[in-house]
Amino acid sequence: MLSAPRPLPAAAVPVRFVEGTTHGFLVLRTVEGVLIASGDLLQVGRAAGVESRMLFHFKDGSLFDETVVFTQQRVFTMQSYRLVQRGPAFAEDTEISLERNGKYRVKTKARKDGKEEVLDGTIELPPDVYSGMVLTVAKNLPKGAGETVHIVAFTPTPRLIQLELTPKGEHKVLIGELAKTAIHYVFKPRLGVWLKLFATLLGSVPGDYHAWIITDEVPAFARFEGPLSPTGPVWRIELASPRWPD
Repeated sequence: MLSAPRPLPAAAVPVRFVEGTTHGFLVLRTVEGVLIASGDLLQVGRAAGVESRMLFHFKDGSLFDETVVFTQQRVFTMQSYRLVQRGPAFAEDTEISLERNGKYRVKTKARKDGKEEVLDGTIELPPDVYSGMVLTVAKNLPKGAGETVHIVAFTPTPRLIQLELTPKGEHKVLIGELAKTAIHYVFKPRLGVWLKLFATLLGSVPGDYHAWIITDEVPAFARFEGPLSPTGPVWRIELASPRWPD
């Protein structure tokens, strides 16, 4: 039976499956299936925690480079977040850093006139902020369970947003010729009245995100659909296997 996300107050998500060293290969496509970028998921243990990096090199020369460091002592805790977006695939070039204590720095460069803007400050963060690691959280939810967490959206001003993770049913997927079951999760941003009004006026109301997690004895990521930037188009992230050129 599928359950609704648990209500606030905010609390960190318990660790059910410890994250470790990983090197996965990824492709990024449009929702029509056109390949636009290839990349990697690189994850390794460091002294400060687990460092997880998702990297995409676009066919048009653009770059998406997202790194999150988190700890996993009983619960998941984001310690730091970094994001670099450059090139014509994005509305503007962006460099973002966010620390566990709430300190942030945002540097943007406009595509049209090359004007640069830098924002520095502090934002109060609850224990369940999971920017850059929502898929990790989804893999650790009990089967059929939902959750409510937070992410920080940079517009470029940082804004704390509640995100509902809700299971929406099971789907059959194929690994080679072997059938597996994947849970379809919908990640829905919950905006307050004033934030929703502000986003509507700017024409950048965030839509839902979708993820598919294979739920065997050990959960595995299968697919993600959603924008990689607040005003960007919906793209699809999928796993890839090495292939030999002809």
